[in-house]
Amino acid sequence: MVSISNEFTGAGEMTIKDKKRNTIFIDLNERNMAVLVFSLFSSWMLSFIFEGQIFQCIAKEYNFPADSIIIGSSAAMFSGLLLSGFLIKTKMHTKRLFLYSYPFFIALSIIFFFPPSALWNMGIILGSFISGCCVASWGFYFKTVSEKNERIKTAADVLIISNIIMIILNAAAINISPYIGLSLSVVILIFAFILALKLPSDYNYDKNHVNKKSESLSVSSLLLFFYLFIVILTINSGLMYHVVNPAFNHLTILTSWYWAVPYVAAIFILRSFSQKIKTSYILYVAIAMIGLSFIAFIALDRSVTSYFIINTLMLGSYGVYDLFFWSILGVMLDYHENPAKIFGIGLSANVLGIVLGGFVGNNLIMNNLQSINPSLLAFAVVCITLALLPPLNKHLSTLLRGHTYLSVFTEMPEFKQNSEIDKISAFGNLSEREKQVASLLLQGKTYRTIAGELFISENTVKYYVKNIYSKFNIQSRAELIDIAMEKQSR
Repeated sequence: MVSISNEFTGAGEMTIKDKKRNTIFIDLNERNMAVLVFSLFSSWMLSFIFEGQIFQCIAKEYNFPADSIIIGSSAAMFSGLLLSGFLIKTKMHTKRLFLYSYPFFIALSIIFFFPPSALWNMGIILGSFISGCCVASWGFYFKTVSEKNERIKTAADVLIISNIIMIILNAAAINISPYIGLSLSVVILIFAFILALKLPSDYNYDKNHVNKKSESLSVSSLLLFFYLFIVILTINSGLMYHVVNPAFNHLTILTSWYWAVPYVAAIFILRSFSQKIKTSYILYVAIAMIGLSFIAFIALDRSVTSYFIINTLMLGSYGVYDLFFWSILGVMLDYHENPAKIFGIGLSANVLGIVLGGFVGNNLIMNNLQSINPSLLAFAVVCITLALLPPLNKHLSTLLRGHTYLSVFTEMPEFKQNSEIDKISAFGNLSEREKQVASLLLQGKTYRTIAGELFISENTVKYYVKNIYSKFNIQSRAELIDIAMEKQSR
C-alpha cells in the first residue's frame, strides 16, 4: 500500500509529491475494485450461466435437456456483447447496469433451486444477454483504471481471480452438491453487488470523452482481422469441450478442478514476465502446445497420467491465447471513443469461436462411423486453423503498428507533424497542398473531413491522394503510414 503524507505546506496545501502519491493511491484502489467486481461476476457467469458446471449438474438431476438451452444462451450472450456498445455510452451507464443486473442475476440463480419451468429457459436466455452487456461494458473500467502498458496485468488479474473462484464453485457443484455450488455463486454475486456500489462513475469525464469527434482512430480493418484471428483460435476450445473432455468423464474428481489449473498457471507466468516477453513468440509456443495436445490425445490412453499431459498442454495454451487477445483489446481501446463497443465485439469473437468449435465437435461425435476417428478429424481441423494463424498474426501486428502511429502523429504538436511530413515529402517530392493532404491522411481523417478543412471538394481530395500514392508508388493509406514509420525510425 502506498503511504500518504498528511503534511501541508505553509498555505495549507499538500506538496506536489504528496498529490502524486494520493493520485496513485486512488488509482490503485479503483483498479483493484474494478478487477474484483468483474472477477466475482465472471466467476458466477462461467460456473453457471455460460455452459457452467453448476447449471449442467442441476439440469442432469432433472434430466433437463441442457444442450438445447446452452445453444440459445450462447447466442444471447453473443448478441449482448455485440449490442452493448450501442446501449452503454459512459462509465456511469456501466455502473448502473451492474447495479440493476446483479440483483436480477441473484433472482435468476434462486429460480434454479426449484424444479424446471419456463422460467429456466427465459431466465437463462435473458440472463445471458444481460451478462454479455455487462462483460462488454466493463471495457470502460478496463481502459480507465490502468495505463496502456499495464492493461495486460489487469487482464491477467481478472482471468486468474475469476477462474480460481470458478474452480471452487465447479468443484463444490460436482463433488458435493450442485445446490452448494449454486448457493456459493449467489454469495459471490452479493459481494459483487456490494463492491459495485463503490465503483467510480466519472460521469463528466466520460461525457466529454464520448462526445469527442475522433474519426482519426478508426479501427474497422483492425477489428475485422482481429475478429477472424480470435474466432480461429477459439474454434479449438469448442473442439476441446466436445471431443477431448468427454473422453475423461470417468475421472470426475480430477477433472472437476484440475482442467483450469494449467490455464491459470500459464496466465500467472505470463503476467510475471509480461514486460520481457515478445507476444508473437509466446503465441507460436501456444500454437505448438495445442498441436502437441491433440497428438497426445490421439496417441495416449485415457489414464490419469495422459489427462495431466493433454490437459496441461491444451489449457496452458488457452491461457496464453486469452491473455494475448485481452491484451490486444486493451491496446485497441485507445483507438475508439466507446470501449464497450470494442471490448464487446472483440470478446464476441471468443464466444462465436467456441460455438463453432462445439458445432464441429458435436458433428464429429454424432457422425462417428467405424472407419472415422473423431480425434483424427479434430486434429485435422486444428491443423488447418493453426496454419492460418501466422499470416493473420503478421497482418494484425502491422495494423496495430499503423494505428499506433496514427495515434502518436495525431497527438504531435503542429511543428513536429510538419517535420515528419517534410521527411516524407523529401522522399516523394510532394507539393505544398499534397503535404497538407498527406498530413491529414496520417491523422486518419476521412476524405470528407479533409475537404472541409482545406475548403476543397472531395473529388479534389481524391485527386491529391491519387498523386501522393503515385509519387510513392503505393496504393493505400496503410502503405503511406509504413513509409512514415520508416522515415521516423531514421
